[in-house]
This record gives sequence, structure tokens and C-alpha cells, in this order.
Amino acid sequence: MDTGIRRPALTVGNISLSFHRAAAAVTRRVLEDSGHEVRTVEAPHQQLFEVQAAGELDVLVSAWLPSSHGKYLSPYRDHVQVLPAHYEPYCVWAVPPYVPADAVGEVADLARPDVAGRMTGTIDGINPGAGISRFSAQMVREYGLDRHGYAFRPGTEQSFVSRVERGIAEREWFVIPLWRPQYLNLLHGLRPLAEPKGLLGGVDSASPVVTKRAMDVIAPEALERLHKLRLGNEGVEAIDKLINVDGLAPLDAADRYLGRAGAATG
Repeated sequence: MDTGIRRPALTVGNISLSFHRAAAAVTRRVLEDSGHEVRTVEAPHQQLFEVQAAGELDVLVSAWLPSSHGKYLSPYRDHVQVLPAHYEPYCVWAVPPYVPADAVGEVADLARPDVAGRMTGTIDGINPGAGISRFSAQMVREYGLDRHGYAFRPGTEQSFVSRVERGIAEREWFVIPLWRPQYLNLLHGLRPLAEPKGLLGGVDSASPVVTKRAMDVIAPEALERLHKLRLGNEGVEAIDKLINVDGLAPLDAADRYLGRAGAATG
């Protein structure tokens, strides 16, 4: 509940993808409940970290560490505090549930002639700065998939979602670079492929990154709540689904998920 105390204004930034907006909306509510006025900004992956490095962003929600975003944070790591993880994301390549598991069970199966002849060759992703996009471009090379007609193509969140929805509707055989948390997991039951080479970075910790200046002015009770906040992949996916399927604004989705009548965030 809002304390009625006016505290210093803060800028909260998120990567410009819907599930990052979901997590940032919860963080914003925690800060507002302690009397902070919050301004929000968003930018693509690498650019958002550059904004914080330039001193223009107090709280970044969230950095996937160490694999996906570690290289973006490292140039200014000594000037910020990384809070405990709110969820534990990871990247996968996935196929629709109607693609038989005995035909395509792991990434290497994509190179089999019977599979490559049926699978769509273009592997559509999100923007090139995302960890999953960097990993996917490498995987095409490392598994020799480019020799079998496959190519990774980065895109936008909208083109990525449209590609999945279109492929499912047409019962197309396709592979998609995916991650958790992502609301499409809830809708379509996309099946992850085994990736024994470990090129997808493993499980990260999704943590808010707070400048040391901001650490000195954030209300103590808000910091305590942020330290204790555990959304989990399932929680972020639930908020993400409220945004993308139910059509709620991110703050309204966060409010519904948290249960503004008294549900705890920590």
C-alpha cells in the first residue's frame, strides 16, 4: 500500500519485450508502494545496458546473468548492485507438439535428411542483441545446419510471435528459438529439443540491477521487498499471458497477478 510519503523519483528500465515489461511492472509497483515516483523507459538488449552505464537509468529489470547479458553488464559492473534473482530463465530450441518426438528429439535430428526435407529452413528469432539470437546463430554453424538448408533470421517480437502462430495454425514443421519465461509456452505446449553441446547458455539468474546512487535513496522497505521478490518463470509467464492474451496493460496485469487486496510480493 502507498505510504503517502514522497520519496525521490526513480527511472526503471526494461528490455523491449513483453515478459520484461511484466517483471518491470511488478518492480515499479513495489517502488510506488513505498512512495517513489517512477518513470519507465525501454530499449533493446544492449542499448538498455548502455543507458544505465551512462547514468540515465536507476533500476534495470532484469539482467540475465551470467550467460545472456553478462557481457553487456561487465563494463560497468563495479558501479551497480545486482539484487537476488526474481526468476531463473533459460533458452531452448523448440518444436510444435505435433512434431513427433521420435523424429525430432534433439537439435542434431534437424540435420537428418527425412527431417530437413520437411522442416522449414528459416529459423526466426527476435532482435540480434538477445542472448537467444546470439546462441542460435552459433548453433546453426556448430551443428552444421547451414549445410542442410537452415538459416537463422533475427526479427522483432511481433514477427516472432506471428511466425509461431502462423506455423501452429498451418501445422507446419518448424523450429523456434524460445525461452522461459514466455507466454507462448502456456498457449501451445512447444516442446524443447535436447541440446547436448550446451550452446544455449544454461540457466541464468534474472536479477534487477540497481545503481549504487539509487541504492542510497530507495526506501529500505522497498529494497527489502525487491530482495525477497520471487516471481519464478511461472509467475512471469502468467503476467505475460495477461498482457498478450487478455489484453491488459503491464501495470494492470501486475496488479491482477499480485492481488492488490493484500497479496505479498516477497
